[in-house]
Amino acid sequence: MAKSVIITCAVTGGIHTPTMSEHLPITPSEIATASIEAAEAGASVIHLHARDPETGKPDPRPETFMQFLPVIKQSTNAVVNISTGGGLGMTMDERLLAATTASPEMASLNMGSLNFGIFPMADKYDTWKHDWEKPFLDMTKDFIFPNTFATIEYALKELGEGHGTRFEFECYDLGHLYNLAYFVDKGMIKPPFFIQMVFGILGGVGADLDNLMHMHTIANKLFGEENYEWSVLAAGRHQMPFATQSAMLGGNLRVGLEDSLYIGPKQLAKSNADQVRKIRSIVENLGLSVATPDEARERLALKGGDMVKF
Repeated sequence: MAKSVIITCAVTGGIHTPTMSEHLPITPSEIATASIEAAEAGASVIHLHARDPETGKPDPRPETFMQFLPVIKQSTNAVVNISTGGGLGMTMDERLLAATTASPEMASLNMGSLNFGIFPMADKYDTWKHDWEKPFLDMTKDFIFPNTFATIEYALKELGEGHGTRFEFECYDLGHLYNLAYFVDKGMIKPPFFIQMVFGILGGVGADLDNLMHMHTIANKLFGEENYEWSVLAAGRHQMPFATQSAMLGGNLRVGLEDSLYIGPKQLAKSNADQVRKIRSIVENLGLSVATPDEARERLALKGGDMVKF
């Protein structure tokens, strides 16, 4: 029997800026509401960043996270997953601070450095809501998003061993799977682990279905399909096709306004829940079921919502 599909929803992220969509959650209240609605729509995992409530700029401060984390926990049974990607340009300590403070069940962890190029988005807008937006995008033309072996090991020890938090291992390229295998071979990562394959970010692997198939094949060779859960996200217009393909192949998927602001061609999504409802409908029309949060916890060997610090 096919396994149920774990839907992750990434509700705001640290890439899109307020000018790009009026529906992008910014304030703690908006992030909490978006998360609760996404969980009610069928997401079992909520992937979270924080933003400065005044400017919408990515915000690493734990006190900002703590304005919405307890609200989400009190209102849903969803697994809370805190980003350690943070915002481009943050130090690793800044990126880890919210997660080490909140001690969540899950956190994301990027498995390699890359040229994270979001500068082409700056060409699409002539005016901006905030002064920081255009320079933030433009600087990525000469920027490396650093995730070295040392910083990955640091996160595994500080957050994984120190808090019992398990990871959404974000792999933006084929080499990132081999980086993951290095830490598995060292015994620092134990199954069942959760691999998020990321497609369509400039500087990472392109959104081509052949790439998805190849990365899945290599992951099976490296880890053995019984030892890991895998999920797929793709940026922009590739979001829904790649999520659908993952479900058809027996994988899991991620949607949300972090990854795409749209629900259809040239049509902005009015909420994260809209995207969750759309992909849930597709999954169920394929004859598959959607995983509950407790099913996700069991399959990912999570410590449980009663073991967090929020």
